[in-house]
Amino acid sequence: MANELSPMAAETFAFNHLSEDLSCPDTQSKHTLWISSNFTKAEMSRRLREDPRTYPADLTKNSDLLNSGDNLNGSLIVGSILSLNKWLAEHPEAKEKLATSFGEGDVDLVSGGPPCQSFSLAGLREKNNEKNSLPWAFAQFANMIRPKFVLLENVTGILRPFIENGERYHAWFEVSKAFANIGYVPLTLHINAKFAGVAQNRPRFILIGVRKDIYKKLKPSFNSAEQELFESSEHFFDMTQNDEPTTHTDLVVHDLNKSNEDTIHRFKHSFLAPLCTHMEKFVSVKEAIDDLGSEKHTPSSYVKALNKSFSKCLNRRKDSDNWSHRLIDNLPRVRRRFRIYQILNQVSSDTKRNVYGVLSGKVEELSESTWEEIKHFEFLMESGSFMKIPSKLDLEQYLRLHLTKKQTQRALISNEPAPAALSIPDDACHYRELRTLTAREMARIQSFPDDFIFRSKMTTGGDGRKFEVPIYTQIGNAVPVLLGQSLGLCVKDLLSRL
Repeated sequence: MANELSPMAAETFAFNHLSEDLSCPDTQSKHTLWISSNFTKAEMSRRLREDPRTYPADLTKNSDLLNSGDNLNGSLIVGSILSLNKWLAEHPEAKEKLATSFGEGDVDLVSGGPPCQSFSLAGLREKNNEKNSLPWAFAQFANMIRPKFVLLENVTGILRPFIENGERYHAWFEVSKAFANIGYVPLTLHINAKFAGVAQNRPRFILIGVRKDIYKKLKPSFNSAEQELFESSEHFFDMTQNDEPTTHTDLVVHDLNKSNEDTIHRFKHSFLAPLCTHMEKFVSVKEAIDDLGSEKHTPSSYVKALNKSFSKCLNRRKDSDNWSHRLIDNLPRVRRRFRIYQILNQVSSDTKRNVYGVLSGKVEELSESTWEEIKHFEFLMESGSFMKIPSKLDLEQYLRLHLTKKQTQRALISNEPAPAALSIPDDACHYRELRTLTAREMARIQSFPDDFIFRSKMTTGGDGRKFEVPIYTQIGNAVPVLLGQSLGLCVKDLLSRL
């Protein structure tokens, strides 16, 4: 069973994994089910644009769920995890069927990435934002189902403490404690998608929870590296179970991003090895997208491997309307700014910092050293031609004409992984061309195969940003496919020992 809040993201999941085209009036969705809705199943087009914040609190209103829960099996359930938890609590027979895999035994894994905007370093970082409660709702769901393993993915920002009234609040630790309280030994990790072969520098927090009885069965199989990985986890779990006071220093976060030799050794010589297959050589953004839109370039081994490994899981649909290769029409001023970003990839960090300061309006002047380093480059002019700028004063004036509040905009560097994908098309521009990335290019960077088709509208704006999840956001918010596979292999290793 899968659960998704957004009907727009649900449409993509249903199309690729359930072979249900919800936009087609003739489609009878047998496995895409709403917990509750303001619209009937016959009004699917309206359901697909429904604001999730308005889903009825009355879980019987236009619900697709059977009281017995028989249709949960193999289905995508659309609605809030809070509503799903409530529905399962009200239908114990359905909960029991789900918890026993419909007669097949204990569930192996419950995995999820609870929305995390308030933990994100790019977000508002609000401790009391209601979205911060969703990891705890995830724990509540896991407690009802009691799987052998739980896996939680979140942004790296969850590791940064909130500070209120001089006190530090560690969200990752509180979430870990919540899982320990319900009987799961929590292993906490700070990993990066690029270490697993994704063409993107995307650090992430991962919690792998092992049910206590399963942990006892696994422990004799642990090698020395695995014993070291779980040492603080087991101690922290015992303290929590005994109601002893704990702090965030009692639980180690094994941080692969810090390149500590001992940590790398523990990953490489344990069931976590799939998470560090590319520590020595990262996949570049050029390897991911250089063949798109150019007959001169052939797909790289990275692209061929993606399509070979993952396309077999899908229905091999053709991208018939070429939707994902459509270019967004960038304004001339934006294209000129993109040229500035491309130039900044070729200069020193001090020069880059100085120019960004002028672009943001926080710095008035360029230093002489910045001018000396940057005066040899050709900038894009209003005429459409490329020219060198004759003086430091002229360059300062040129930069002020292209002021921006966007602090995350960058040009990709061809021979490096892409920066962490956000969810807005103009966060990054192409390394060779003066344009934003196409949806297919972003999907490649996120390691999706080429026949995975994203549904719904391309972008959104205005009030729609508060609840809509268009195609670019779906791609940017996704766990990279290769990283998901690597995490799955880690859990599979442990399952094989039982």
